[in-house]
Order: sequence, then structure tokens, then C-alpha cells
Amino acid sequence: MEIGNLLRGSPDGIDVKGPGVLCSFDVFGVTINLTETVVISWGIILVVALLLNWITKDMKTKNISKKQVVAEWIVSTVYGLVDDTMGKHWHNFAPYIGALFTFSITGSLVSMLGLRSVTADFNAPLAWALVTFVLIHGTNIKTHGIGGYLKGYIDPVPVMLPINILSEIATPVSMSLRHFGNVVSGMVITSLLYFALSVVTKSIGVAFTTIGIPAVASLYFDLFSGFMQAFVFIMLTMAYISNADGRSEE
Repeated sequence: MEIGNLLRGSPDGIDVKGPGVLCSFDVFGVTINLTETVVISWGIILVVALLLNWITKDMKTKNISKKQVVAEWIVSTVYGLVDDTMGKHWHNFAPYIGALFTFSITGSLVSMLGLRSVTADFNAPLAWALVTFVLIHGTNIKTHGIGGYLKGYIDPVPVMLPINILSEIATPVSMSLRHFGNVVSGMVITSLLYFALSVVTKSIGVAFTTIGIPAVASLYFDLFSGFMQAFVFIMLTMAYISNADGRSEE
């Protein structure tokens, strides 16, 4: 092995970029970019929709198929998680929580197919966090009324108004940055590992180092970490929304 090459690194270098822009167009003077994140996201929506259509087709009450067993297990698991975490009066939020988890986990797992993770684009988790942000404040207003909602910003004393406003703004920012940061850090670490092993491969002339080790790292960062970030995101979503209501769990 040539130690000099190992220390200098590969002449090709390493480049970690944001999502590629496929095309751009102007709408009333505003430039809108069609990125690979948008295309991959719509691809995920299409695939998931087709899968759900197939798995829920020809459902029966007797002599049910294996795919119906799987479908019923998924639905009961999501509803059970919402009931246990938020309370039974939040039953109607189960579809949103299920969709949020599905989009998050599939958005991370697409990297195992050679595509760029949707969750590695800050716009994706930020959009989900903003939807949750609207639901939090909508729930607060619905429960306490507009007067009670506004009063909450000056409790316990009026001087707390700026701090309470910043606290509310920080909620979607922290949720999205947590998800985005963990996914991107995994992508960067995997890229650095592959880069370092490619230098070793060039030095010894054998490609075994760039095959197995990066695959194991990718399995951890894409599968395990992706699942954990999706789970943490929905748990925070359920906690924030239920806390905005103020009722105890039933």
C-alpha cells in the first residue's frame, strides 16, 4: 500500500451536494425549481398508493387473505399507537400520523435504491413540521377559543410574550432540523467512509473494501436511523398536538 496516496486522498475528491435541479420555470416572475426531491416524492406517493390499493383490494370478513391480515395489523398498530400516546379522543389523527411515518421512512429508504433521500432535503421535513405546526395551533384555538389562545402567549406574565412567540416558532424548526440533520450526517459519514475505502482500494488494487463495509454502514444509517427518525418525528407530532388541547388522555 502506498502510504502517500492514503494520506493525500483520492484525486477525484468527495462532493456532497443538495438535491439536483431538473428544470426551472417562472411563475409571475418567481423562479420555481423542479428538484429531484419533488420527483422522488411524487414517485413515492404513486408507489405507496398502488401498494395500498393492491393490499386493500378484495377485503373480506371471512377467510381473509394474508395481505389483508398485514393491512389490518398495520391499521390497528397505527390506531393503537395514537390511542396510547394521545388518547382515544384523538382517534381521527391516526391517518395523518400513519401517512407522516410512511412518507418519512420511505423517503429515507429510497437511498438504498441509489436515489437521494427525500429527508436529506431540508424542505421535506420542514414542510411536514409546518403542517404539524398548523395543526398544533388549530387545535389550541379549537379547544380554548381565540381569546384563550392569545392569552396563552402572555401567561404567566405579559413580559413572556416574546419568549412564548419564539418558543412556538422554534417548534417546527427544531423538529425539521433534528430529522434533517440526522439523515444528512449519515449520508455524509457514509460518503466519507466510501471515499476513504476507495483510497485503500486504489492502493492495494483489490475492491473488496468498497463493497461490504459501505453496505453495512448504509444499512444502519438508511434503515435503522431512518426508522428511528421517522418514529421520533411522529412521537413529537403527537405530543405537541395533544399538549395543545390540554385534556388528559382517556
